[in-house]
This record gives sequence, C-alpha cells and structure tokens, in this order.
Amino acid sequence: MNQSVLKALTLLELFQDDIEVLSLKDIAEQAGMPKPTTYRLLTALEQKGYVSRVKDEEGGKYRLGLKLLELGSLVANRIEIREIALPYMQALAKDLNEVVHLVVVNHEQATYIEKVESTRALRLYTKVGKSVPLYLGSGPKLLLAYLPEEKQQEIVQQSELRSMHRLVKQEELLQELRQIRENGFAYSVGEQDEDTTGVSYPIFNHHSQMIAALAISGLSSRFSGDNLQRIKEKTKRAAERISKKLGYRS
Repeated sequence: MNQSVLKALTLLELFQDDIEVLSLKDIAEQAGMPKPTTYRLLTALEQKGYVSRVKDEEGGKYRLGLKLLELGSLVANRIEIREIALPYMQALAKDLNEVVHLVVVNHEQATYIEKVESTRALRLYTKVGKSVPLYLGSGPKLLLAYLPEEKQQEIVQQSELRSMHRLVKQEELLQELRQIRENGFAYSVGEQDEDTTGVSYPIFNHHSQMIAALAISGLSSRFSGDNLQRIKEKTKRAAERISKKLGYRS
C-alpha cells in the first residue's frame, strides 16, 4: 500500500474513544512523524472531511470529521440489509431452487453484497463483492431505474453500453429504465450469463428510499409461462417483506 496512505491511516487511528481532540504536536509525537509531514497529511485529510480543525488559543487542534461518520453509516446500513435480507433470500432460493442475489449501488456501479446458490448445477458469473455496470442485468438495471433521472442520464452517457453480444443504444436503455420504474420490477435475458434470465424487485428503507435490488436468476428455459409468474410473485413478496423489516411502510 502507498506509504502516504498508510501514514494517513495511522493518524486517524490515534483518535480513540477517550481521545476526541489532539494537537498537531501530539499527533506528530504519537505517530513518530516530523511535524511538517504530519501537517501535510492532516491538511489532506481535512480537505476530504476525514478530520476537522478545532481552533483554540494554542493555534488549533484536530478531531475526526463527519466523512468517517458517513462511511460508518454506509457500512452499518449494508450490514443491516444483508442480515435482514439473508433469511428471506434463503427461503426464496429453497422454494424456487434458483440463485438469489442482493445488489446495491456502489460508486456508480452495481455490487453484489449477498448471494444464495441453488442446488442445481448452474453456476452464474456473479459472486459476492463483484461489481458490474449499472445497465447489465436485472438487479443493476433496477437500481439504475430508481436513481434520479439526471443521474441516470449522466451514467448512461458516460458508459460504454455493451451486453454479452451487442451494443446497447442510449435512448433504448433510457426508455427501458422508464418502463422498469413504471412496472416496479426489472427483467433481463442473457445480459451477464448466456441462456439465463433474471427478475428483480426493489427493497426500500424507512425513508421510502430504494436501497437494494432483490434479484433471482436461472436458466431461461425455466423462466417462462406460469413458472415465470410464480417466480415474479414470490420474489416481489420477499422484497416487500425485507422492506417491511427495514421500516418501510407503503
């Protein structure tokens, strides 16, 4: 890892529960770094919101910034979503014997944060921690469809829109996103894995914000007719139950 990054992390770790505020001198001494180096690192951390300066008669001290609180809340929220969603995902996967995913937006991409396998031989391209473009697959497209329209257009315009076998036209995708939002679910065929189909429904939090997609995937031959309708109904119901657990009230 870059030495400057390691040094900056060392400075952040000096702030413990019982030490909320530290002077430049204290930080430099405890970190074993020259004051100019310490000041330069603190200035960079301050610019990004990881520390903030507290002015006093001694010229100023430092404390942790709100950016860390923001990141901590993000991690806590994702842990909560996974813990709450997992039992419903397991029940859905067992009931339908198809692969179930939990997908979230992460830095303008879609990241798979949980996955429950089926007992079938089919193994999908996805894995926990993997990120894909927001237009690729039912879960990612559902997430993209629920972003503000301005953000949607920005992402679509900046992306190289390519599925497995074809280029995707921007206007075609934007129209599909509007349809997804209107329908309340997303459907995809062969966009990440050949001969597979995916269906996704939104998960909402207590602020009525769409925070994740519950996606189910399997061989396209099984996602048709009455069975497709059954898959959609059960996946929608599972997403609604997870949302309710997260405090959402429709």
